[in-house]
Amino acid sequence: MILISMLLRGGLNALALMLLPSLMDSVAVDGFVPALITGMVIGVFNGLIRPLLFLLTLPVTVLSLGFFALVINALLFWAATSLVPGISVSGFWSAFWAALIYSVLSSLVDAAVGGKPSSVRFQRLPREN
Repeated sequence: MILISMLLRGGLNALALMLLPSLMDSVAVDGFVPALITGMVIGVFNGLIRPLLFLLTLPVTVLSLGFFALVINALLFWAATSLVPGISVSGFWSAFWAALIYSVLSSLVDAAVGGKPSSVRFQRLPREN
């Protein structure tokens, strides 16, 4: 069940990436496969690099009232799209807005699919008398 959820989420996030060029002229996606690979690269970056960057830049993020977290997201999105051939973003501000739109679309995908597959849910058991 978790594998099906992950595959569905990956495919829908790839479709979300393919939707970006219709919303922004500065983003180009050549097809589903580059979008799928880019989605996987973004997932790896968000799982491995993003927490470390957030920890290292915590003082700047606090001083900027959280705005710098958006800058980190934009830089990671821009880096991911520059690594995969077949998808391109023209500059930092394009990556900033594309990352913001992609995160909203990805949140909608997560809500539609039913939460994150790795989330742990606790349930209170009824008391026995």
